Amino acid sequence: MSHSPATRATTRARPLSPHLTIYRPPITMTMSIVHRITGGALYFGTLLIVWWLVAASASEAYFDFVNMIYGSWIGRLILLGYTWALLHHLLGGVRHLVWDTGVGLEKHTASKIAWATLAGSLLLTVLVWIAGYAARGGF
Repeated sequence: MSHSPATRATTRARPLSPHLTIYRPPITMTMSIVHRITGGALYFGTLLIVWWLVAASASEAYFDFVNMIYGSWIGRLILLGYTWALLHHLLGGVRHLVWDTGVGLEKHTASKIAWATLAGSLLLTVLVWIAGYAARGGF
């Protein structure tokens, strides 16, 4: 028995893939994606550190130039992002290390740990920047 294409479409309706407006990704999935993104961003940030170290070894004028760039509002914003990416990636790695031991894999616990990773990275970023400004003599 042969079915026409129109009959086949009505009798065997294919499920639609959930769109982002329908499906809300769980926090564990979101943090896993962000962990990968921050890992990639750390490559760029490490190049910034290398540039700063090369400038420090080159000359005082070149070092002052790089410090001027890093001290600008855009430079500080990039460094703030790098600080957050570094701390978020670190805490995400600790989260995965804990999960590798078999602890915290229950859905509710895993979600709490994922939220703690985000909150902890934001809090630690603020604390690192406060400590950095305090070490330099204030704001």
